[in-house]
Amino acid sequence: MRAFDLPGRSPVYAENGMAATSHPLATMTALSVLKEGGNAVDAAIAASATLCVVEPHMTGIGGDCFVILAEPDGSLHGLNGSGRAPALATGEWYRERFTTVPSSGVHSITAPGALKAWETLLDRFGTLAFDRLFADAIRYAEDGFAIHPRVASDWALYAADLAGDEGARLHCLVDGSAPAVGSRHRSPALGATLRTIAAKGAKGFYEGEIGREIAATVRAKGGLLSEQDLASVTADWIEPISTRYAGHEIFELPPNGQGVTALILLNLLAELDVGALPPDSAERWHMEVEAGRLAYAVRDRFVADPAMNAGEIDRLLSRQFTRALASQVDPARSNPSVALPEMADADTVYLTVVDRDLRAVSFINSLYHAFGSKVVTARSGIALQNRGACFTLEEGHPNEIGPAKRPLHTIIPAMACRDGQPAVSFGVMGGAYQPMGHAHVFSNLVDHGMDPQAAIDHPRLFWGADGALEAEAGIGPELREALRTMGHEVRPVASPLGGSQMIVIDRKTGFLVGGSDPRKDGLALGW
Repeated sequence: MRAFDLPGRSPVYAENGMAATSHPLATMTALSVLKEGGNAVDAAIAASATLCVVEPHMTGIGGDCFVILAEPDGSLHGLNGSGRAPALATGEWYRERFTTVPSSGVHSITAPGALKAWETLLDRFGTLAFDRLFADAIRYAEDGFAIHPRVASDWALYAADLAGDEGARLHCLVDGSAPAVGSRHRSPALGATLRTIAAKGAKGFYEGEIGREIAATVRAKGGLLSEQDLASVTADWIEPISTRYAGHEIFELPPNGQGVTALILLNLLAELDVGALPPDSAERWHMEVEAGRLAYAVRDRFVADPAMNAGEIDRLLSRQFTRALASQVDPARSNPSVALPEMADADTVYLTVVDRDLRAVSFINSLYHAFGSKVVTARSGIALQNRGACFTLEEGHPNEIGPAKRPLHTIIPAMACRDGQPAVSFGVMGGAYQPMGHAHVFSNLVDHGMDPQAAIDHPRLFWGADGALEAEAGIGPELREALRTMGHEVRPVASPLGGSQMIVIDRKTGFLVGGSDPRKDGLALGW
């Protein structure tokens, strides 16, 4: 139970349906669809469409999407909606021009997979059509919406970058500046694009006038993406992978995403009995960090497209492999021999919806960095993702850029089941932080008895690009000093670590229990 005389909020309890998103307008969109009789799939797609308008730096139809769907009978379905590199992209071509894949601009752009994923999910499991599900998004784009505080804060950081692209200047800036908090912002070109997709489906995005403009925009700036690359986009049904932790089976999606990293980390936490440590102790933070660095080092070596085969994933999740990794953890001191994992900032939206039938959707959609590549199509108002920046140019590496290849992906939805039934639908935004976030938040819930909101609210800590630990304000001076005595460099984090949403299905009471991250503008609501 939280201290009611301190800032904070209670978890949300409801029984007929619940949505948790990073923006109030998107949560309301999801609830309106549920109350009209739509299911969790319908509501999740509608909420994502709204987020593409009201949180345009975090997500967009020019990005990618991953989904885990848990049916009421406990069956799980994974969907990989990540786009691919252009067919003409080769390691040789890039190495002749760059030392690394650029983090912005047309050479960072991969084909957008999100809309194909939405349509694939909707065709199989939804009940409503795009014209209904896009209604709120279209209205906000055309009539305008209020810029919320976290959105305004983030947007202002990228005004100078956006000014360098004609489409971005036109659609993402107001008189050369980011829109101010509380101001009304409109995106009429994006609204018109959404109307076209609502009428014609995903084909209206990947082909025809919109697809031609996307390809022409990239090609005009020297990029490689073609109309054929767009027409060839697929979203693929995949089997989730899992491990057991604290009486639950935790499901993630297999590579090219980094979900296996979260599972390796959970295995390490279990092997090292980290859940038995006090939740706010330096010892817990130290052990999570040391285990996390090992799990991420495995990610950097193995995770790529083509995806690892099932045997390789089984090996990485085996008890033998876990014990070998765990032997490198010193409970008292940081291990300097562990390779520093590759890190990158990113911007993402994660949302989850559960309907009255207890169908649960764990849904994540992203442009990668804020406003993706910072390239926006002039007529259709689409920000194009920079997911190509996740590739490496190291020759022979599993994640080396290549023709029509999917890159290593940071965005990962999660689902926990108990006794064969969905129990917790959750995710944590924040680029490379996400596997650490999954492990930390879930451990808060099941090891330390926190409710979903408290589990999300709890302070976070992660390492930066130079290896120093970056601590949120909730990790006080005494804890930071204790970590320093264990060999860690510690400094304040520049901005909050990620964002999270969670819905717990309480089978005993019949209620849904939800939480949403105060690090964002959003909330959980149900009825």
